[in-house]
Amino acid sequence: MKRFPIYSVILLMLLLFLWDLAARSMSELVLPTPIVIFHTLFEGIIDGYFTPHIIRTTSEVLLGLFFGGVFGFVAGIILGEVPFLRKLLFPYIIASQAVPKLALAPLFILWFGFGITSKVVITALICFFPLLENTVMAIKYTDKQKQELFKMLGASRWQTLIHLKIPAGMPGIIAGLRVAVVLAIVGAVVGEFIGGSDGLGAVIIASQGMMDTPLMFATLILLTAMGMVLYQGVQLMEKKWIKRFIKETEKK
Repeated sequence: MKRFPIYSVILLMLLLFLWDLAARSMSELVLPTPIVIFHTLFEGIIDGYFTPHIIRTTSEVLLGLFFGGVFGFVAGIILGEVPFLRKLLFPYIIASQAVPKLALAPLFILWFGFGITSKVVITALICFFPLLENTVMAIKYTDKQKQELFKMLGASRWQTLIHLKIPAGMPGIIAGLRVAVVLAIVGAVVGEFIGGSDGLGAVIIASQGMMDTPLMFATLILLTAMGMVLYQGVQLMEKKWIKRFIKETEKK
């Protein structure tokens, strides 16, 4: 495992080298060299150009992830615990997710305006389903023998949910959160594409209009870095939870 990051760095350097060779035979408008892109990125960070856009997009991502995640988690528990509601509502939930959010974005901007609210709503809707799906599956497929043991010990339905189903299903729930983190950035950027002058998505649209390809690539790097940081944060939380769960299991 320790050698994996070294191989990743070597692969990255090779890809950058090949990128540089390819870019030198093309126009900067089509494919700028990595040096030009990183120069644009560095200048934008130093002079503060990217700062308000990073803050805006990060706010949209975190708020959308929070509201979509909480709502998806709670709805997943309810649907996982109540089969009747699951059978009644799940087809409609699937149908709502089949509608492309890009097609709904103009409606949300019409309803909620060009401010941050419309972007948060779009992001929350995109984050909602992964948490819902994984939570339902985690609650629904909890070990039956353990559930019977809890019944024999006189545990209530609420106690079984809190002390068995949710803890046992946490790996799957966190896996849904990992997916939601990546999709949250997509949701925020889609909202910024449709309407708004702030945010990294708006910078991409502006750079396209100005035909500033290096700025576009620099913005994509920032979005990639943001996604990787959030993803690593969820992974860190998962590792801490797994260690804690293993320790509690060993004590029992």
